[in-house]
Amino acid sequence: MPLEYKDSELLKDYYRNWISVYKEGAIREVTLSKYRMSLTWIERIAPELKLCDLTRIAYQKLLNEYARKHERQTTMDFHHQLKGAVLDAVDEGLIPHDPTRKVIIKGKIPTEKKVKYLNQFELHSLLHSLNLTEKVSWDWFILLIAKTGMRFSEALAITPADFDFSHQILSVSKTWNYKAGGGFSPTKNASSVRKIQIDWQVIMQFATLVKGLPLEQPIFVPEEKVYNSTVNDLLERYCKKLDIPVISIHGLRHTHASILLYAGVSIASVARRLGHASMTTTQKTYLHIIQELENQDIDLVMRSLANLI
Repeated sequence: MPLEYKDSELLKDYYRNWISVYKEGAIREVTLSKYRMSLTWIERIAPELKLCDLTRIAYQKLLNEYARKHERQTTMDFHHQLKGAVLDAVDEGLIPHDPTRKVIIKGKIPTEKKVKYLNQFELHSLLHSLNLTEKVSWDWFILLIAKTGMRFSEALAITPADFDFSHQILSVSKTWNYKAGGGFSPTKNASSVRKIQIDWQVIMQFATLVKGLPLEQPIFVPEEKVYNSTVNDLLERYCKKLDIPVISIHGLRHTHASILLYAGVSIASVARRLGHASMTTTQKTYLHIIQELENQDIDLVMRSLANLI
């Protein structure tokens, strides 16, 4: 449906209306929030730019201004979110020519992001120190993520019905929308819907823990609103007490993956277990670990070949 338009309409107003008409109710809330964030930046860096004045140069200047404070990939995402609305304006004849054509994407040099994780000894110390009582607690939550590599929102959504105790399997099929006050939501992507094999000890522990709890109710969601900072603060206290690297709850997911990789588990299997959309994501995230393992493989190959003489 064409949007109502005035010659003097500002880009920010057109984009706001476009989001309301075409995106609200059609995409996940987490994705919608990214479009709204792009709108916030347009309001900040081009508050007076009219839609009719959006030439190639004006559009490039807009991107350049955004890129001054963002990395190239983030600028690319901003461009893609804005481009959809701009091309619709072109199709409707509101802009004579496509101003996004041959755009140049710039951005700050990415800062080196080293994934924080614990080694096997440090993780063992952490899990051994947890206060695992007979009642559901965040300590149990930490254990479950460490043993499965689930995302925070996925672990929050786990119900007793998601456990297949006889086959030692945990089904991940939803998330808990803790940022918006609660409620079940879809997983991050189709690949995130998966079944995770769990060791017998954890299965036995959770079989006892969830006994008698409502089958379809989240195990770890209290009556009050959930904040990931609550679990991160608890985890930080444990790490400091044990004198091990301080990691976040997401760092437990990285720890889970790194331990599997170091143990020789294939990248494909780790990707499936984590619910990554592709092995490329796994490779990019754990590149430093994979490179280290490849160096070890080269040494092994050389020793094996040398023994043939």
